[in-house]
Amino acid sequence: MTCSGCGHAVSPGDNFCENCGLNLHTPACTACGAAATDDSGFCPDCGTRLPQGRDHLETELEPGGAAGVTDLGLRRRRNEDAMALGAAGGLTVAVVCDGVATSPRADEAAQAAADLAVERLLADLGGGADAKEATVRACAAAASAVAAMGTVEDAPACTYVSAVVAPGEITVGWLGDSRAYWLPEGGPGRLLTTDDVASHGVISSWLGADAEPEDAHVLSFSPDLPGLLLACTDGLWEYLTGDFPAAGTPLERARLLLRHALDSGGRDNVTIVLIPGGPV
Repeated sequence: MTCSGCGHAVSPGDNFCENCGLNLHTPACTACGAAATDDSGFCPDCGTRLPQGRDHLETELEPGGAAGVTDLGLRRRRNEDAMALGAAGGLTVAVVCDGVATSPRADEAAQAAADLAVERLLADLGGGADAKEATVRACAAAASAVAAMGTVEDAPACTYVSAVVAPGEITVGWLGDSRAYWLPEGGPGRLLTTDDVASHGVISSWLGADAEPEDAHVLSFSPDLPGLLLACTDGLWEYLTGDFPAAGTPLERARLLLRHALDSGGRDNVTIVLIPGGPV
């Protein structure tokens, strides 16, 4: 890893660059990628307001391990995407949700769904549940929680995609148009999910009080090569061309994918989670 301010080599656990003193947790400018060098709240290079609070969040379960990035993007007033990650007993789980922009409190719905689903996945898997069964249960619990936040006439809503990554097996579940991909080392990426979208381009499945009760779609497979499970919102996948970063930690690659989405237009909020996986 390198410091975004001066390019000096840094370690994953460092908080400050030893060369220039930059706080390594300072968010980069979403417009030009420059690192903040003062506390003004604005990019020193182009003057754009720097991300604050939920505008830009990063998480890494351990140095070099599963990681995620969520970002406001360039055209939205608030970040209505959410992500949650967890690990226990050799399993890694993640949930990514995209708040439906036309619904009230979409950001709250997305975060509540992601947090609860990861908690439920870890609990059920830790109790010996099958990954497919746990995936359906977690999505149902998240759907009930989001439905309880409103009424049919006033319904916070979000899409949903989850991943359970175990040695030799990966299970994904989804409702809506948030996606999961498998990115094997040295090979092309493969889309694992199918968007729930009507013919006129509007999502046909989601979590919310106004949604029809529906079990998550579930897919399991055994990878034959090491690689990364990618879970993301449409703020990334609408700009994907089939090329993915081939080197770096999951967090570094997530940052590169975010940069690609922003450089391509950044029309929507962007959330990216990458989890290492592979054969036993």
